[in-house]
Amino acid sequence: MEDEIYNFIKVWILTNISMCYCFYIATRIPKGITRFISLIPIFYLFIILPLNLHSSHLCGITTFFLVWLGNFKLLLFSVDLGPLSPTPRTLFQFISVACLPIKIKQNPPQKYPPNTNPPHQTQNPTKSENPVVQTVTYVPKKSLMLAIKALLFALVFRSFAYKQHLHPYVILALHCCHMFLALEIVLALGATPARAFFGFELEPQFNKPYLSTSLQDFWSRRWNIMVTMILRPVIYYPVRRISTPILGPRCARNLAVMSTFTVSGLMHEVIYYYLTRVPPTWEVTWFFVLHGMSMAIEVEVKKAVNDRWRLHHLVSGPSTLVFLAVTANWLFFPQLLRNDVYVKAASEYAIMLHFVKSHLPLHIMGGKAS
Repeated sequence: MEDEIYNFIKVWILTNISMCYCFYIATRIPKGITRFISLIPIFYLFIILPLNLHSSHLCGITTFFLVWLGNFKLLLFSVDLGPLSPTPRTLFQFISVACLPIKIKQNPPQKYPPNTNPPHQTQNPTKSENPVVQTVTYVPKKSLMLAIKALLFALVFRSFAYKQHLHPYVILALHCCHMFLALEIVLALGATPARAFFGFELEPQFNKPYLSTSLQDFWSRRWNIMVTMILRPVIYYPVRRISTPILGPRCARNLAVMSTFTVSGLMHEVIYYYLTRVPPTWEVTWFFVLHGMSMAIEVEVKKAVNDRWRLHHLVSGPSTLVFLAVTANWLFFPQLLRNDVYVKAASEYAIMLHFVKSHLPLHIMGGKAS
């Protein structure tokens, strides 16, 4: 465990050094092919750094943050687009936006304590007043929700110990809940430094995906919104813009949707490789290709009926979730289960707990020095 933590720290030190190069040097290079070439060593470094990690948690998180989000953000940065454009004012802001799964709100709403007036709304305002509006952000509710999700995650994970006594459909539901809760907790913890140190107002990372009423609603507006916001400018918009004069707007839109889902599938294959270190089976790629095709058909049907007929949300909602669960059980989860990723993760929880206990001060543990 000590070696893994040491490697994790070393990986992120090298990442921060790389970000210093991007902030102080790459930003001064003209955007376009010249800046892209200057970033090639950073792309390569981000690809190889997670290979130094072997735990499913630290390796998975680092791979997602660097190999996928980090490289895609820098790719957009090379042409002066994406969350790094305009360039953040400080190095720490640049590092946070580049390496963490966050997007800063451009015009965050003002928040004030309950039952109080905003600073500029006094009881007896006068024309001579020139107040300064301050943003006051309160996060107890978010912290409470995160704690509840962490508790649910622990309960779900603990339930896997009894899966031999559970119905396959219950096990499938547990896998889906585990995936959702794990991602929500990881992404929320990844965003915590940006909120804590800089007081950033951040875009939401999930929007209650369990309330989705269609595949388009799920993938475009509710599930892992950070990835959606990155894939659109990297894949969807360029493919649609280039192919529209050739194929027409309708086919170009469908091609852009399919291209986006295919790239997402390939990036999941990359993450699976880092987690398992076995050659890809392409199952997860086909999962996203299937969902890309299904969403393209769904959009075409919606346009054909032109909102004259629509399923009630009590029907469309459960149907969407069932389709997601069944296809995930068929194509998304098998590679993780086949390579014992869940078993490995469970053992890591035990090792991590033992590591924390062994390194806590004795007075906290209630023990006495020998």
